Amino acid sequence: MNKKRAVPSLVKDPYLVEKRRNQMIRAAVRLFAEKGFHKTTTREIAKAAGFSIGTLYEYIETKEDVLYLVCEAIHKEVEERLREAINYSHTGAETLKSAIKGLIQVMDEMQDDVLLIYQEAKSLPNETMGYVLGREEEIAKHFEEIIRKGIEDGTITLEENLVKLMAENIMVLAEMWTFRRWALRKHYTLEEFTERQTSLLLKELQAKID
Repeated sequence: MNKKRAVPSLVKDPYLVEKRRNQMIRAAVRLFAEKGFHKTTTREIAKAAGFSIGTLYEYIETKEDVLYLVCEAIHKEVEERLREAINYSHTGAETLKSAIKGLIQVMDEMQDDVLLIYQEAKSLPNETMGYVLGREEEIAKHFEEIIRKGIEDGTITLEENLVKLMAENIMVLAEMWTFRRWALRKHYTLEEFTERQTSLLLKELQAKID
């Protein structure tokens, strides 16, 4: 994965940088969702964030910096909330079941944010875009760890060379609720979707749930 990019700031106070950038991120998420990245101006972001355009440029250099910060903040929240759903004190299969449910729940609650990343990340420079998209691989690694835990404790059956593929499958199946929600909601509730997808995945893994 490409190295995380440091966004230059004229302000050196870490507390103030974090505070102002969080204001920027919240404002930009709303504007990017409403208008798209290209139609949103930095002046609009500054106004929505509650400060001047001059102040905005003390904390970033370009509008692409704001988009990068938005994507990073969204991925960070997804990963933190997924971590909260993982309980490694259970068997691998039980841990996986709760983690899948947790990820789908996060995708439901953050669906507009997740969709924003896929719609707008292409506007980032190639190296930065590589890092942003690579963040999903980092999130998927949590599922690789859980699956390996299940293989070790005997509650999951899967060949080692398929672990990464299965982890990526879990990410895609969870994100399906975000990308295909307009169609899926006609036929399934979130609970039904979660139950069916989890059942399919655990069956493929021959998972043993007590």
